[in-house]
Amino acid sequence: FVYISKGFLQQCDGIVPPKGIYSHISGIDLVQAKDGVWYILEDNLRIPSGASYPLIARELCRMASPAAFREESVRDNRDYAALLRETMDNVNRGGINVILTPGRYNAAYFEHSYFAEKTGAVLVQNTDLFVENNILYMKDYQGGKTRVGAVYRRISDEYLDPLTFLPESLIGVPHIMDAYRAGNTAIINAPGNGVADDKGIYYFVPKMIKYYLGEESVLRNAPTYLPYYDEDRKYVLDNLEKLVIKDVSEAGGYGVVFGRDMTKRQLSKWKTLIIEQSRRFIAQEVIDFIDLPVIDEDGGEVMRKADLRAFVLSGEKTKVWASGLTRFSRSPDSFVVNSSQGGGFKDTWVLSQQ
Repeated sequence: FVYISKGFLQQCDGIVPPKGIYSHISGIDLVQAKDGVWYILEDNLRIPSGASYPLIARELCRMASPAAFREESVRDNRDYAALLRETMDNVNRGGINVILTPGRYNAAYFEHSYFAEKTGAVLVQNTDLFVENNILYMKDYQGGKTRVGAVYRRISDEYLDPLTFLPESLIGVPHIMDAYRAGNTAIINAPGNGVADDKGIYYFVPKMIKYYLGEESVLRNAPTYLPYYDEDRKYVLDNLEKLVIKDVSEAGGYGVVFGRDMTKRQLSKWKTLIIEQSRRFIAQEVIDFIDLPVIDEDGGEVMRKADLRAFVLSGEKTKVWASGLTRFSRSPDSFVVNSSQGGGFKDTWVLSQQ
């Protein structure tokens, strides 16, 4: 099942990253049902984005209501940059830390430059880096070179190294995978994590926790069905009109369809597609998760569906950032909160225990 995942990269098989850490920065998307139970919707273990937004939102909230933060026991979230720096330093193989960006036309470029400034890492593009004798270097403006010990990459695996993955990539660094494979530089997060991002693998996470750790998972998965298995496929086909279907390799709210929104003809087409490409999809029960108050374009308060992306950083220790990205839908009828689908975000308060 793993080997036929779209996220499985043969070129990464057998590579153990520095200190055995694969997911240095994990973005875990959660929703709270109206009965108060929390569910994990999906795991983001490749390049989870959005940590800069709560920081910016908090700055604005502090300007608008500084007294609230003096009088209430709200945990300070300004330590994220320090946690990120600590995470990079922990696996650094000797040299500077860099943040590798595809460039200023990328939708998340603000976040790349923001964290470079806040962590003291150098913001670089592929043309700033080169590999020599399996060691990664950054060019300086005087023609010299500086060794790079850790790369927080903000480009997808397949574009990372044109000599290892897609040869047509114009944003990758030739031979960077050779330096990584030789243990001379760390790449954050580890190439090949797309397997763990596969929504089909998500189905197995509680089973893996039980098998490997002998424990029950603390947080629940959303009730999920894998059409790859006969029993689950039968249930999905019989109940498609009340389920949500997700493409296992998509992200950002793409590849998500709700059975309740389909016509009979569309349901029939989807049933055929699920039968023919059962590995490609998962189905989930629709969780009626909570609405939060937000301010709409007219300045009025409205209720909208909202989720929480929690950020977990794994360095010498694993730490959960005492903040998070609260995302909300701008449409009153939508359960999709992703910014790529027009969603918004707001500040997230974590209260200290008194």
